[in-house]
Amino acid sequence: MPTILYRDEHLVAVHKPCDLLVHRSPIDRHETRFALQLVRDLTGRRVFPVHRLDKPTSGVLLFAFTVESARSLAQAFAAGEVHKRYLAVVRGIAPQSGTIDHPLVEEIDAMDYPQAEEKDAQSAVTDYRRLAEIELAVAVGRYPTSRYSLVLAEPRTGRRHQLRRHLRHLGHPIIGDTTHGEGRHNRYFRDALDCRRLLLAAIDISFSHPCSGEKLTVSAPLQENFMALIDHFGWSDALPPAAIG
Repeated sequence: MPTILYRDEHLVAVHKPCDLLVHRSPIDRHETRFALQLVRDLTGRRVFPVHRLDKPTSGVLLFAFTVESARSLAQAFAAGEVHKRYLAVVRGIAPQSGTIDHPLVEEIDAMDYPQAEEKDAQSAVTDYRRLAEIELAVAVGRYPTSRYSLVLAEPRTGRRHQLRRHLRHLGHPIIGDTTHGEGRHNRYFRDALDCRRLLLAAIDISFSHPCSGEKLTVSAPLQENFMALIDHFGWSDALPPAAIG
């Protein structure tokens, strides 16, 4: 169930748990629970989505209460005026910091959109920084040990699956990503560490209020099933304050 992080007369920000779709989608025709519906029930008001988080991603999700606020926020997202930060656990020791500037072609599911035409690649940019790393004496792949990193990622653009695809392009796929990740490492986290989710979370979002223009930052602590892995690896001290709550 989503929990409210911030609310006023114009908008509401909630903490979306992993494995919850934002709204009805052909991606999962059998799903019956959606963040849009649950937030409407939680607030007792009609809400309008202004951006999205993938089903397996947890963290801050914004909705507007009015068409005007929804339009203003959507325009801010499109103009790159909204700043988002994510935490991810990735395979390998990621570089200390850097920028991934790698255009992405829009991903289209042929089963759901058989008539959709492939579009040209669009600009996609992500800044990142490694916060912590660990080497385990476990041979998950071809090496006698396995290494993982905690990464803070800040997308400058908002392409579909941008962080998942960019970190894969960097050679450090996100753990739990069944589309762009690696099955051996996903299985190790699931079977040995009891971690059965995509290790990607939107920890905060900063934007200008659609009516007052005031700068707002809304933060969401890591979900328990993510935090348990962080504690297991001894990475708690490396977390940004926004992720702790």
